[in-house]
Amino acid sequence: MNDKYSLAKCAQYGRRLAARLCDQHFANSSSAPLDGPAVLKFTPVRQVNLLVVRQLLGQWQAETARLRSPYFDFEAAPVQAALTQFMNVLSRHISLGREAYEPLLAQATADTLGLVADPVDSFQRLVLGNAEAPTLTTLRESLRYIDVDKAFYQGFIDSLPNSNDLSRDFLTHRFELYHAANYKAHQPMQRLVTELSALLPLTTADLLEDGPVSATTAPPVAEPVAAAPTAPPAMPAPEPPAVVTPPSFVAPSAPVAPPAAPAPPPAAPPAPARPLPNTDAANVPLHEKLKAVQPAAAPLAETLRASAAPSLAERSGPKVETLREAISINQRFSFINELFGGENMDYHAAIQHLDSLPTAEQARAYVSGDLSQRYDWSRKEEHVNKLLKLIERKFA
Repeated sequence: MNDKYSLAKCAQYGRRLAARLCDQHFANSSSAPLDGPAVLKFTPVRQVNLLVVRQLLGQWQAETARLRSPYFDFEAAPVQAALTQFMNVLSRHISLGREAYEPLLAQATADTLGLVADPVDSFQRLVLGNAEAPTLTTLRESLRYIDVDKAFYQGFIDSLPNSNDLSRDFLTHRFELYHAANYKAHQPMQRLVTELSALLPLTTADLLEDGPVSATTAPPVAEPVAAAPTAPPAMPAPEPPAVVTPPSFVAPSAPVAPPAAPAPPPAAPPAPARPLPNTDAANVPLHEKLKAVQPAAAPLAETLRASAAPSLAERSGPKVETLREAISINQRFSFINELFGGENMDYHAAIQHLDSLPTAEQARAYVSGDLSQRYDWSRKEEHVNKLLKLIERKFA
């Protein structure tokens, strides 16, 4: 199954859920603002509450940065100690009304879904954050606000070298490799959806990039705040990506035959209708000339059929147990970029399905009848043949 989730739909659900919960809590104009303990217990989903607190911490750090000036030494130990004490005191006096709390809750809900929907993006935003020079200490500190898949992120940090030279690019690339090798260790989306659905109906199909949105998740009438144009600017309403229908490829029509020559005498055999290469060269389009001298390329279906049953002499390399283990890192990135349009999750889902098929015939049929049509592999014969050879080695 194509489990590519839409972050735009995650954000839309976050806004609807925030509007509903705030409607329930702030129903009376006399409702007291939320303090720190109330924020940590506002929803039964602990991850949502933790990400609200993380946003409050980010606000505090931004305001502290604005306090700095060239006239004072903010790095002095007494100043740092005073700022820390001030922050501790301030954290015990959190006061959030609906206007301030609702956008924080909406963003926290979207980020909670994003932890499962797009782990790489979540790692960059929620674990790396805005740190220009991240360290192992700051990475571990970020895990205080991660509850969903915490063991997955902890395992990645534990795998890093004990070095102070950890650039953002290095960590991002390293995490992509770690995620590709351990994607099965993620918490399934269904578990998180079940928790959130108790607050506002939701299904995993509602979050798929190309999936339908069920009527159960439509915003209720009592939630005009989520769709009003006065929503806070921090939470723009991204529209779902437009579905672009790929152009259909129509076989070019046969070249138009030139006018027939006058009939020869009855005794002579009829002359062939094929014109000489230089006849009326100025009136013949260039693409017609090329078709006349170049053989047509074989369609992908014929290429797949030709590669479907290679002899034992044509099979290179020993038998492999699974495609996932047999495909090298370089070949994996080549398949992802060339065959799956850069979609990492699509690649892993396809390889996992191929590994689950019992026979080589079913695997080849899945490649030629499903994947090649879905991703338009008509011009990818080289990479398709490499994949087919790996399939033959698996079932050798």
